[in-house]
Amino acid sequence: MKICAIANQKGGVGKTSTCINFSAALGMSGKKVLLADMDPQANSTSGLGLNRRDEGASIYELLIDNTPLEECVRATSWTGVSAIPATIDLAGAEVELVSAMSRETRLRKALEAASGFDYVIIDCPPSLGLLTLNSLVAADSFIIPVQCEYYALEGLTQLLNTIELVRSHLNAQLALDGFLLTMFDARTRLSKDVADEVRRQFPDQTFETHIPRNVRISEAPSHGMPVQYYDENSPGAIAYNNFTKEVLGKWQRSEG
Repeated sequence: MKICAIANQKGGVGKTSTCINFSAALGMSGKKVLLADMDPQANSTSGLGLNRRDEGASIYELLIDNTPLEECVRATSWTGVSAIPATIDLAGAEVELVSAMSRETRLRKALEAASGFDYVIIDCPPSLGLLTLNSLVAADSFIIPVQCEYYALEGLTQLLNTIELVRSHLNAQLALDGFLLTMFDARTRLSKDVADEVRRQFPDQTFETHIPRNVRISEAPSHGMPVQYYDENSPGAIAYNNFTKEVLGKWQRSEG
């Protein structure tokens, strides 16, 4: 089982869309996927069609109360995809974890009980607090979505410095899968300039696939659906499917 975190402390970069649609594409390719929603906004939870207000254990109980993993996992309507939902209670976990024993390794220990899954995808919150730290400590690798907009590279240095600290002290095996360019608009010079700059700075770490600015990607979560199920022929669905093939190829090469 491989665990991959989708991380960027900047909000609005397509992180949650990537988690939902990447997970859906993995499921459609025959893999068993668990999406762990570590963001108190719970957008991955609702984007998969799960009710954030449902009774039952969530990722908050998993982290804070040591509730068994199997009690927190919920099935979704999408092939091969299950989820550990988030609720607004998770916002308080950041404070509660400060004084907790093994506070950085709670998620990693909880996921040790995961069985029957090929991949776990973690949706990190837009911050560098203890929830993101738990996600990076639990992960084997991580992907950084980068929005093709002004200030796109702002904060990346801080994120990469945090990751180096995690590698040095908590998870030496944590690997960068790559940077994913999101919200690319071929009509604008700015998108092209940002994409070129990211590829210049990180030539070997930037995925070939970029995710276009596409209304179907924006609409799908309001229907509780991944874009592949909402409109399978949309540019957004095709792009996420191509991105997933690229990631799977990279993972298979690294395992080989």
